[in-house]
Amino acid sequence: MLFSYFLIFELLRVMNFERKNLTNEELIHLYQLILKPRVIEERMLKLLRQGRVSKWFSGIGQEAISVGVTAALQPDEYVCPLHRNLGVFTTRDCSLQQLFEQFQGKQNGFSQGRERSFHFGTNEHHIVGMISHLGPQLCVGDGIALASKLKKEKKITVAFTGDGGTSEGDFHEACNIAAVWDLPIIILIENNGYGLSTPTNEQFRCKYLAERAIGYGMKGLTIDGNNILEVYHTVKELGEQMREQPFPVLLECMTFRMRGHEEASGVKYVPKELLEEWAQKDPVINYENWLIEQGIISPDYPEMLKEDYDKEVRAAFDAADKQPEVSHTSEKEMTEVYAPTAIQIHHPKTEIQNKKRFVDAVSDGLKQSMEKHDNLVIMGQDVAEYGGVFKITEGFVEQFGKERVRNTPICESGVLSAALGLSVKGTKAVVEMQFADFVSTGFNPIVNNLAKSYWRWGQNADVVVRMPTGAGVGAGPFHSQSNEAWFFHVPGLKIVYPAFPADAKGLLCAAIEDPNPIMFFEHKALYRSIEGEVPEDYYTLEIGKANLVSEGEDVSIITYGAGVHWAVEAANGLDADILDLRTLLPFDKEAIKKTVKKTGKVIILHEDTLIGGIGGEISAFITENFFEYLDAPVMRSASLDTPVPFATSLENNFLPKARFKEKLLSLLQY
Repeated sequence: MLFSYFLIFELLRVMNFERKNLTNEELIHLYQLILKPRVIEERMLKLLRQGRVSKWFSGIGQEAISVGVTAALQPDEYVCPLHRNLGVFTTRDCSLQQLFEQFQGKQNGFSQGRERSFHFGTNEHHIVGMISHLGPQLCVGDGIALASKLKKEKKITVAFTGDGGTSEGDFHEACNIAAVWDLPIIILIENNGYGLSTPTNEQFRCKYLAERAIGYGMKGLTIDGNNILEVYHTVKELGEQMREQPFPVLLECMTFRMRGHEEASGVKYVPKELLEEWAQKDPVINYENWLIEQGIISPDYPEMLKEDYDKEVRAAFDAADKQPEVSHTSEKEMTEVYAPTAIQIHHPKTEIQNKKRFVDAVSDGLKQSMEKHDNLVIMGQDVAEYGGVFKITEGFVEQFGKERVRNTPICESGVLSAALGLSVKGTKAVVEMQFADFVSTGFNPIVNNLAKSYWRWGQNADVVVRMPTGAGVGAGPFHSQSNEAWFFHVPGLKIVYPAFPADAKGLLCAAIEDPNPIMFFEHKALYRSIEGEVPEDYYTLEIGKANLVSEGEDVSIITYGAGVHWAVEAANGLDADILDLRTLLPFDKEAIKKTVKKTGKVIILHEDTLIGGIGGEISAFITENFFEYLDAPVMRSASLDTPVPFATSLENNFLPKARFKEKLLSLLQY
């Protein structure tokens, strides 16, 4: 039987408890803290067998890490835990009844029945809600640590991962970002020997995972994760150093998972002798025996404490179990997808307007937002001294400094997750995708974390993702995609896509004020080809409101982005409504209704490909709700269902501009 080197090494080690400067009262308190999650675990396993709970991720054998780490932190320092970190929640004194209501999916659980087990967070207790994907927690921790550093709070952050999670790209990105930015974060690896059923010798080839730290230029330590005092002292001492001089640490805690990945998976894949050996290193029993040997607690104290805890746990569970099933209304569920937005439209203070290019309007809106919000941070590749590839942020470093205008490594996923971490600490973020196409490597944090955080545990994601998008510039299939439809299907996101300079500035300022995650699309071909009068002062436009660019009686053209300009050109001499959606999610249903009822003929134009494009949903919305007003089928005009080609002739053929006029005339003749 093959055992990984670290397991053999750990089994040979003698657990040596060093009290250092801890008083007897402090040592007893740590025992109380580590025993409570064990008692809860044992009760949960019984309830699971009785069918009274549906699922459980057991942390038996690993409690010393969760408890030791959390006890060593200051109460207002954030922890980003995972499945098996019950000790984080109990050490932070979360209500046991509320915890059980969370596990049971009850109304008063931390996520109101919307999430299960440990997939929740609580800002009251400074705990960040995890998602099932193992890597993003680490980069969210980076963002929290960055916010603490920017605010000069002298606080550290701890983010948990397992040995399996260290194979994910987010682990690399989190370590690299933390090192490059000298962040006060402990990236903690619970090395428990298995990623579900895959042993460590099939996951990585290094001897210890902490050895990877040297490659990032950060401090790395490997400690006995079953020794609560070793964990506590290590984190306590690191924290004291990191608060004064911020730096990141990769802390590997050697431990073992005595139960299955979750109870249904069992432990048949683990050799029996290995379980027996690690049972001898039980973190609760060994610490308990040492306290008795040292005369710090009496031999009968553990049983008395267990009885008290068991009564407390039983009472809390029974109280939670008696709570009614979660109540719900569709209206409540829908309204709580987005964080509340106080709609306050800012009008320009003066009537001064200047003709500006689209690119300059975006830059002005971003700059004036930086001036208005001193808690706003811009992040992206080459956005600092270089000014970004489109020069949107040129000169920003000189005015706002490199702390607020931050070049990032090439790691879209990590930076987007870090932006959520900034939000946790009340800091706004604008993240620039160098090209909208590159967002694919950051897809997970957008659709699974940014979009769902408020709905899951009330944490807004105050993040604007700037997306230079679109074809027409001969950039080929990886720099020209119109990928707004990728995000159109994701509840919790807002999508803004302006067509004119004045709209670009006003909507960008509004997006930055909005506490929700916003995908802000900027068409590259419009940057320097379109000019318009733009108010000089700071102002905002209402997100979710379309704009009627021109009015007519015969046909309605519903479009956005570059399509607006194509529509204006094609409709020259025709009697047409041209409705610029401006916001795609949520789109302006009232404006669509008004124009459909007015003309009775509708064509939807967009640059994105036809199949799966936004036009299909808008067409369905019109047909389902306003069929009786239609005098013809709703038509769509879009790009070919192919990747975006490079050669000019191929690209022109790909785009719908040349085909649109023909289809428009066909609709008019219907």
